[in-house]
Amino acid sequence: MLWGLIGLVVVVWLFGFIFDVMGNLIHLLLFVAAVLFVINLFRGRSRS
Repeated sequence: MLWGLIGLVVVVWLFGFIFDVMGNLIHLLLFVAAVLFVINLFRGRSRS
């Protein structure tokens, strides 16, 4: 689920970067996705 959200945010970010859509909102979403990705990495490692 998280990987799908990260992929979707990256695609939308690239679309917004190319066509200048949505301004700074997409950069905020990309930052949130990156933070969630890092949290997921640390949680995955601690369980193993």
